[in-house]
Amino acid sequence: MQATLAILVWMASSVSSSSYTASTLPDITNEDFIQQCVQIHNQHRAQVNPTARNMMYMSWDSELARIAKSWAKVCQFEHNPRLKSRLHPNFTAVGENIWTGSLSLFSVSSAISSWYNEVKDYDFRTRRCTGVCGHYTQVVWADSYKVGCAVQFCPRVGNFERLSNGAHFICNYGPAGNYPTWPYKQGTTCSDCPKDDRCLNNLCSYYAGDYPERPIYLRNRYTSLFLIVKAVLLILSVIITILVKHKYPNLVLLDY
Repeated sequence: MQATLAILVWMASSVSSSSYTASTLPDITNEDFIQQCVQIHNQHRAQVNPTARNMMYMSWDSELARIAKSWAKVCQFEHNPRLKSRLHPNFTAVGENIWTGSLSLFSVSSAISSWYNEVKDYDFRTRRCTGVCGHYTQVVWADSYKVGCAVQFCPRVGNFERLSNGAHFICNYGPAGNYPTWPYKQGTTCSDCPKDDRCLNNLCSYYAGDYPERPIYLRNRYTSLFLIVKAVLLILSVIITILVKHKYPNLVLLDY
């Protein structure tokens, strides 16, 4: 009996010691926190039913995390009113999911899983929802390939008055999902990936491995435009150099 009681006390102390406190909630630069946010999102995205043929691999975005942290500090249980303005340099609109609860209940896994579990109220065939489904559809929005999350200690959370001393967890997504269409295309996994992508655990990935902060250049229109312009300018400079040398064969350029 004493041995059993000792084990129960040890288990209870282990659970309480693993819970977060106001001072131990992870920052947006915490590597374990980043890995958890990325991996748990991708685990859920990889297991959608029916299967997806165009589901993108999600990777971490520091700017999205900064946006999430800035809004989390406001401690309001409502969406950031500036989401559809130009908050991010690469996305015209940013998606957002919010979870608020006690410090003892918070974990990255439980929060993201609670969003995904709204799938029980969502009918993929008809796109009808019998409850709340917007968090789920954003988690599995095929074209959202960047995510940034933050968690904030809030003594009080506006519009969530029954909670005190809670964890306020926000994830932002780029590009934003939840438009009035299907969240992904149904079909054989990875059958509709971009040609340069590989299939990584049922997800379209430009990665050779799991590197959360590595950018996906093919998804960044500004980077792509820069590379195109750079190539054109390089070609033009070569052509101009050839023409000048042809017209002025005795011209000598000096370096100083």
